[in-house]
Amino acid sequence: MDHNPLEQFEIHRLADFTVGGLDASFTNSSLAMVINVLVVFGFLILASWRAGMVPGRWQSMAEMTYEFVANMLTDAAGLEARRFFPFVFTVFTFVLCANLLGLIPLIFTTTSHIIVTFAMAAFIFILVTLVGFVRHGFGFLRLFAPSGVPWPMLVILMPIEMISYLIRPISLSVRLFANMMAGHTLLKVFGGFVAALGLLGIFPMVFLVLFTGLELLVAVLQAYVFAVLTCIYLNDALHPHH
Repeated sequence: MDHNPLEQFEIHRLADFTVGGLDASFTNSSLAMVINVLVVFGFLILASWRAGMVPGRWQSMAEMTYEFVANMLTDAAGLEARRFFPFVFTVFTFVLCANLLGLIPLIFTTTSHIIVTFAMAAFIFILVTLVGFVRHGFGFLRLFAPSGVPWPMLVILMPIEMISYLIRPISLSVRLFANMMAGHTLLKVFGGFVAALGLLGIFPMVFLVLFTGLELLVAVLQAYVFAVLTCIYLNDALHPHH
């Protein structure tokens, strides 16, 4: 039996499609994204079905998620940012669901691929930058000139601030991708030890169970980090340094 820990990250075509000469095939990653969206929609529809003043189990979970994201957005970017709540809520629930579904055997972990996380991070970066320029015009460039800094120091600090801003899509995407890929690789490695050692596999099995719990925590934490950094970037766009 093959226990190659990197095999789980391979992309497999399920249906071949070509659009304008470009490969738009439906893959196992595409299927996982569709399942992800359907699970989130199903959860929200189930939670809002026959909603009442006294919330049931599913309604309570949905309301807690709503309040959690709303408070996170308000704390990080202020009340002005509440208009972006649907976007941030979508980002959080998509990443969280993708991370959690990836822990289920045979379901592809979409957030373990850098192209997926970078596409989301790049979209966030472009959106935030557009918001900054639409709202403040060229005054948005004040973000790269910290207040109270002498003019001679700005010659050094402004390029540093600009570089740190431009690498945001890379840092945001790599953080999520690296954590999910590393965790799933270790799970696969120790799963292989359990299968190969027979009765002695009880020892790596104990570690595997513990590590699975840790990976569950990481899945939730990385979704939170991805969403809260999105809120912080929105705050920079709405309130650049003066």
